[in-house]
Amino acid sequence: MTTTSTVHQPTSEKPAPLIATVVADSARPDCLPRFFGARCVMVENTVFSMLKSLSSNYHGGFWTFHELSNGGFFMAPETNKSFHVFCDGNGYEGEVSANAAGIIACLFTFSRLSFAIENERLSELFHLLRDYASEHPEASAIFRAID
Repeated sequence: MTTTSTVHQPTSEKPAPLIATVVADSARPDCLPRFFGARCVMVENTVFSMLKSLSSNYHGGFWTFHELSNGGFFMAPETNKSFHVFCDGNGYEGEVSANAAGIIACLFTFSRLSFAIENERLSELFHLLRDYASEHPEASAIFRAID
């Protein structure tokens, strides 16, 4: 019997950075059902409500959808203004961009709904988005908010 073993040498190559791509307007109607199935309206509305509960200066508006190169997804308000975020559960308080506010709202939503409706896909999307958030310029604020 012959066995072959391969010795893996450590490599200094860094993994490719995760990329967020804004979903084109023409692709928006199919985007949420592709990620969330029949629960897409519930997830979308929960994200909106989540940001409303986290930020007193969020008052609605148009949101962009973002597909991640690792298979994840998030949505964020389309604005250049920042949002004051306060997380009652952990005491985090700070100003974040609309993009970071959307990531925070999505992470909270995906986590809570994954437990509430016992949905593995939402759990997977939480982890994929968390991986992306770790590379975000506002990673520190995002992780303090969701801690």
